Order: sequence, then structure tokens, then C-alpha cells
Amino acid sequence: MGTLRGLLLAAGSCFRLCERDVSSSLRLTRSSDLKIINGFCIKPQESPRAPSRTYSHRVPLHKPTDWQKKMLIWSGRFKKEDEIPETVSLEMLDAAKNKMRVKICYLMIALTVIGCIAMIIDGKKAAQRNQTLTRLNLEKKARLREEAAMNAKTE
Repeated sequence: MGTLRGLLLAAGSCFRLCERDVSSSLRLTRSSDLKIINGFCIKPQESPRAPSRTYSHRVPLHKPTDWQKKMLIWSGRFKKEDEIPETVSLEMLDAAKNKMRVKICYLMIALTVIGCIAMIIDGKKAAQRNQTLTRLNLEKKARLREEAAMNAKTE
């Protein structure tokens, strides 16, 4: 038991020494300006120069088509077509498209609910008139049997 414990302690101290050496060498390369790689010295890199040409973060503009102008008006972004500027940002057009999509979805939901209610009302009226699918199918089959019997008699 004692030898196993001694081996574990020795392995742990060896591991700590290796870890300390690795971390100190990493600290040395991070903090120094000169990096030593395979015995060669590399000059420190100069600080990056400021770009000679400054970039302004302008939003790209787009000349809207007639359809896009209508969408801008319908989405509520502008009141009249005269108020729409010559060029608009693509973000404004995307926002108008998204608003129109939402309005169209709400319209489709409302039409679906209205259609369902209309079908329920029509079905209840048909049930009051005793006009069910079962009765319609039985009448159709009886009519087809009569026609088949009439054709059999004439032939």
C-alpha cells in the first residue's frame, strides 16, 4: 500500500512541475514582444496602420418600384405616394413586407373562421330539411338501380 501511495504522490508532483513549466513558457511568449520559435527570433509586428480611407456605415438605398410604393403605403409607413422619398432603405422595405405578410395572414385567418361558420350554418339548415349525405346517397343509388332496370328492359 505504501509504495502505491508513494508512486501516486511522485506522479502528481511530476505532473505539477510539468504544468508549471508549460504555463511559465506560455506566459513568456505572451508577454514578450519577441517570439522565439525553434531558435529563430521574429521581429514584433508593427501596429496596424489606420486605414487611409475611412468607411462610413451608410445604409444602402434602393429606388422603390410602384408595387413597393403601394406596399409602403398599405403598411402604414407613408400616407400618400407623394411622401415617399426617391430612395428608401432596404430595411424599410423589409419591414413593410413583413407588416403586409402579417396583415395577409390575419385576413386569411378571419376568412377561414368565417368559412367554417358559414359551413356550420349551412349544415344545420340542411339537417333541418332532412337533407343528409346518407339520404342523398340512398336516393342516388335507387335512381341508378331504376335506370339500370329500364336499360335491361329495353334491351
